[in-house]
Amino acid sequence: MVSHAQVPVAHICGDVLRIYFGTRDARNRTVTSFIEVQPDRPGNILYVHNQPVLSLGALGAFDDSGAMPSWIVPHGSDLYLYYIGWNVGVTVPYRNALGLAISEDGGITFGRLSHGPILDRTVVDPFFIGAACVHKQADEWKMWYQSTVKWVMHDGHPEPYYHLRYAESRDGVNWERKGLVCIDFKSPEEGGITRPSVVFDGNRYLMWYSYRSGSDYRTNKANSYRIGYAESWNGVNWIRMDDQAGIDTSAEGWDSTMTAYPCVYSYGDNTYMLYNGNGCGRSGIGYAVLER
Repeated sequence: MVSHAQVPVAHICGDVLRIYFGTRDARNRTVTSFIEVQPDRPGNILYVHNQPVLSLGALGAFDDSGAMPSWIVPHGSDLYLYYIGWNVGVTVPYRNALGLAISEDGGITFGRLSHGPILDRTVVDPFFIGAACVHKQADEWKMWYQSTVKWVMHDGHPEPYYHLRYAESRDGVNWERKGLVCIDFKSPEEGGITRPSVVFDGNRYLMWYSYRSGSDYRTNKANSYRIGYAESWNGVNWIRMDDQAGIDTSAEGWDSTMTAYPCVYSYGDNTYMLYNGNGCGRSGIGYAVLER
């Protein structure tokens, strides 16, 4: 854990909240580990796991440079961890795909389903796949995922443009993709929409996500990640309502430049949001509580 605590994933384990996250080593490679916290006071850290629960993939595999968590789904006695694997690129800095790892010991260790990803580049998603949120509802699995639509050169540096799409599955492994766009760019200047966190309240689907401009977003507060919000009646067709996300950057401190990669969970009577601040996780993980 040399730097970063990126893309927090919440998982309730009895009376504790386990937060999985991606952390980087001295060579900037990402593995997955976790901490355990008090669910209603996530700032109270109870335990820090000092080993990866998911390490780098095999040499030459899609995840040999990084394995970052994206979402966890209980399935029978197992836990399904959908994770972002990445390789270092040549013409572009990196290429991502979505993998699946399974835990049979309550989430202490995860074993890959295969050396290959479950979602990768296709004619539907031609560039790369990123963060995903997965719901299992009876025998139907729903996924909202980041799909990259192009790379654009800005000041001699390639930047990816991505939005959110929808897929379905019968088993959580084999996914049908039709190119259905859930959250699209709202202007030509917008360049990245990622890390969906979806909640079903019994009537509607509620989604929080992060969005940014197409360029100069890493340190420029005006262009950097913000947390957005959308609603849907069917999980496929969404209405963006970013002004109702309920959170923005702080005036100063760890999340003064960006707020990114939200993960929303409920505990007791309250709703909580884990999220990253400046540097896409370099400044760590924070949380917010929904005001009712």
